[in-house]
Amino acid sequence: MKIVIINYGAGNIQSIKFAIQRLGYEAVLSNDPSVIKAADKVIFPGVGEASSAMRKLKASGLDTLVPQLKQPVLGICLGMQLMCNHTEEGDTKGLGIFDVDVLRFNSGTKVPQIGWNQIERLKSPLFTGIEEKEYIYLVHSYYAPVVEETVAQSNYGVDYSTALHKDNFYGTQFHPEKSSVVGEKILRNFLEIRN
Repeated sequence: MKIVIINYGAGNIQSIKFAIQRLGYEAVLSNDPSVIKAADKVIFPGVGEASSAMRKLKASGLDTLVPQLKQPVLGICLGMQLMCNHTEEGDTKGLGIFDVDVLRFNSGTKVPQIGWNQIERLKSPLFTGIEEKEYIYLVHSYYAPVVEETVAQSNYGVDYSTALHKDNFYGTQFHPEKSSVVGEKILRNFLEIRN
């Protein structure tokens, strides 16, 4: 199986690569459109600020490539947020894969949310074998509200999407590579999804 982690200069991608190795697979880091298109599974990571990440995507033409991919794609953290229509962070237009706008947590909550939170209302192949209210690890100041494409949610002053799914596209607000046994299981589930 060919697994490609999109390497566009936004994110701690080595930890994702190591998590995949622990599952017995190898992943390639690439921003080459032909390599990405030829992959069986694509992981779209992201850590950092949305507008600069989107500039990096555009610079390599990946802003038009990613929405056209036909194989399973997993966006992680900022990667998931960039797959949405728009984010308030840097007033950034997203890739429009998920029909939702990303908002900043309001001033009543400590921002960013850093640490462990529970996921519930699970409804996706990503969560096969995962119990309701398991804990996952998050670091974020912005969130996607609960919408039709929500397949897992958490609460941090407001209910929000911890995972989204539409067609061959999946997104997790949390970091599966940092979410212990539960995160490894979710990554394995993604790698085992059949097209």
